[in-house]
Amino acid sequence: MPETDPIPFSEALSALPPITLAEMDAITLMNRIDSKYVTDEATLVDILRDAAAAGYRVLVTEGSPVSPYDSIYYDTAGLKMFSDHHNRRLRRQKVRTRSYVNSGATFLEIKRKDNKGRTSKKRTSIPLAELPDFRGDADACRYLAKYSDFEAGDLAPVLETRFLRITLVNAALTERLTIDTQLCFKNLRTGLEASLRNAVIIELKQDGRAASQMKGILLDHRVKPVRVSKYCIAVTLTDPSAKSNRFKVKVRTIEKIINHKITAA
Repeated sequence: MPETDPIPFSEALSALPPITLAEMDAITLMNRIDSKYVTDEATLVDILRDAAAAGYRVLVTEGSPVSPYDSIYYDTAGLKMFSDHHNRRLRRQKVRTRSYVNSGATFLEIKRKDNKGRTSKKRTSIPLAELPDFRGDADACRYLAKYSDFEAGDLAPVLETRFLRITLVNAALTERLTIDTQLCFKNLRTGLEASLRNAVIIELKQDGRAASQMKGILLDHRVKPVRVSKYCIAVTLTDPSAKSNRFKVKVRTIEKIINHKITAA
C-alpha cells in the first residue's frame, strides 16, 4: 500500500489538550449510536480549531495524537457481509482483525448492528502474528462462533485497510469522535489497491442521551452526515465483480467532497 504523507493539521492538533487511555475508560461506548461524516483535510483543520475552543481533548498514545491502524476484514466466499449492507439489511455484522500499531495491541473484533441502528462491538485479544489470519487460533475461533453468526470455516481474509486515526473526547466525557485520514485499501482477492486521497471520515459515537456540541461544529463547516462504510467503499473500489451499484453513488459523493477522482490500481 502507498506510504502515508506528513499530516497537514499538526498545528491545529497541538492546541487540543491531551487525554489518556486510562481517562477514556468512562467513554468506551461499546453499545452506541454512530453518525458518520465525510470532509477533506483542509476543512478538518478548521474543525480541530473549533473543537479546541469548545474544550475537546485529544487521545494521546505512545506520545502521539495520531495513531496508525491496520485492519483485515473477513467475509464469506460470496461476500455475505458486504451484500447484507448493500441490500440494506438492518441486522448485519462485520468481522475483522485490527492492530493498533503504536501499541502493538491486536484484536479479533465483531461488530453487530441491530434494526434500531445501534452498534455493538465485541473483541478479544490475539497475537499480532494472527492479524493476517486468525483462523488457526482455536480460542479466537470459539469466540467468533459465540458472538457472531459465522464459523471460522465460513470466512477468509478479503481486504486490508490502513489509516491514521485521531480520537477526540468532549469535556463532559459523553461522546467520542474518531477522525480517520489517509485511508488506503488493498483487496486480498483481486490484488487491487486504492486510496481515498485527502478524504476524512469522521464518526461521532454517543449513547444518544446527551446533546452533541460537535454536531453543531460540523454543521457550521457544512459537513453533513453521510452513511458510509470503509469496508464497503473499499470493496466497491477494488473488486469489479462485487455487486455495488448503491455504494458507487457513495464513491461519487466522496469524490465531489474532495474534488478528486478515486480509482484503483
